[in-house]
Amino acid sequence: MTDRLTIALAQLNASVGDVAGNADAILQARAAAAGADLLLTPELSIVGYPPEDLVLKPALVAAARVQVERLAAATADGGPALLVGAPWAEDGKLFNAMLLLDGGRIAGIARKHDLPNYGTFDEKRLFASASLQGPMMFRGVRIGVPICEDIWFPDVCECLAETGAELLLAPNGSPFEVTKGDRRLSVAVARVSETGLPMAFLNRVGGQDELVFDGASFVLNADRTFAHRLPDWDETIRITQWQRGANGWACTPGEISPPDADPADIYHAMLVGLRDYVNRNRFPGVVLGLSGGIDSALSAAVAVDALGADRVWCVMLPSPYTSRDSLEDAAGCAAMLGCRLDTVRIEPAMQAFDAMLQPLFAGRDADLTEENIQSRIRAVTLMALSNKFGHMLLTTGNKSEMSVGYATIYGDMAGGYSVLKDVYKTTVFRVSEWRNAHRPRLGLGPDGPVMPVRVITKPPTAELRDNQRDDDSLPPYPLLDAILHGLVELEQSAADLVAQGLDAATVARIERLLYIAEYKRRQAPPGVKIGGRNFGRDRRYPISNAFRTA
Repeated sequence: MTDRLTIALAQLNASVGDVAGNADAILQARAAAAGADLLLTPELSIVGYPPEDLVLKPALVAAARVQVERLAAATADGGPALLVGAPWAEDGKLFNAMLLLDGGRIAGIARKHDLPNYGTFDEKRLFASASLQGPMMFRGVRIGVPICEDIWFPDVCECLAETGAELLLAPNGSPFEVTKGDRRLSVAVARVSETGLPMAFLNRVGGQDELVFDGASFVLNADRTFAHRLPDWDETIRITQWQRGANGWACTPGEISPPDADPADIYHAMLVGLRDYVNRNRFPGVVLGLSGGIDSALSAAVAVDALGADRVWCVMLPSPYTSRDSLEDAAGCAAMLGCRLDTVRIEPAMQAFDAMLQPLFAGRDADLTEENIQSRIRAVTLMALSNKFGHMLLTTGNKSEMSVGYATIYGDMAGGYSVLKDVYKTTVFRVSEWRNAHRPRLGLGPDGPVMPVRVITKPPTAELRDNQRDDDSLPPYPLLDAILHGLVELEQSAADLVAQGLDAATVARIERLLYIAEYKRRQAPPGVKIGGRNFGRDRRYPISNAFRTA
């Protein structure tokens, strides 16, 4: 039995499916934590989180076991033991497990009991729920290992405490959401209060398709005070010192890294999500249409901060309706960001389509059809550059527009990823103002402003016809976003919103637009999740849907 433990917390950015690479990263972290007794890694650290249906492939599970055995063998050198996460097959069942590797062998296994099945999570279709179990014995210390969702409900931690656990090590794969950090802390405080045990909460970092993980790991002592807080977004190894006293185990206080404030957290989420998506899918960079508007300006800024200016290619695609202000503002953005800007005029293609379709359109006035053709010409042009040079096309539409279908399918919706997919227009303005005044800590882009002030202050417009403004077709964005927040984020009815003082006809119109645009959203590219109800993983509505609340 020991009265002292040195536990290293490895806040890692695992790559889904790269089992050998992830194991190598764990070995590197172990080397960096030389002298520690134990290295804790995040949930499913061998295969990366979330693996989704990839874990249903027996070959992946077998490959993960090979790496676990390889890591176990490495611990025969007397260095730090390891707690690693992997899918683990036993008796015809597949468990989400944490494996204690010590002395050259697998010395213990903890299996996840509470499987989340809401929002972005659907683990019940992937894993078996384990029975409640007691703590692991490590160097004479009884360590409880609740895995992620196991701490969100009291039963697992209660069982661990009742069966003799002396401290809790909680590996997680907890995706970023605005205000999620406060909820994690509240849950951890509740479990610490109920059990009287200190807890280390370890989260992963990095982007995985539509999810992004902010880390923000921490240690709480039994008196509910912070002993450590790890930085947001960074891969890091934090050495923590633990000692047994008259009242049980406690962690010696160490560094408390401050959390990102709003909206820096939103900006970093977009940056990290795009960075890891582009790099892990081996794109040389991104190409995007830079219109002179705020959405493409913010998307370009995030791309430069995520990838560097040399990997971002902006293209201005003016039509006869493009204003001089837009031409100047696009050039200003590219100059401030230091990225490449080319211009491809689309009027020749517009004329060609007019000529092609004139016999079929004879006798009909120009309308939305011709506006959509412009958007699709731009998409074809940008996709041609993507195909020819390999850059991923970055989509620039925001959540307000996607909610009501104010976007052209196979036009400005085209692309491989969207950093603004879960960002409402009013937040786009707020984040743009923040970036013009602050350089993000992780950013590769320039200090100082990244877009002309006029980009933020001028009325938004698609410039698909003369004198067009977004508020010709939509309510002002503060009103639109308030309605959408109720309908989407809170699942309120039209009557609920009208009772709050909103205009009944406007609410009914927006609800109708929201529902009929579902078929478009099903064909939209992935984009980083920011809030609690992103389109795709969180909010899964039928396309054919006759229900209305107004």
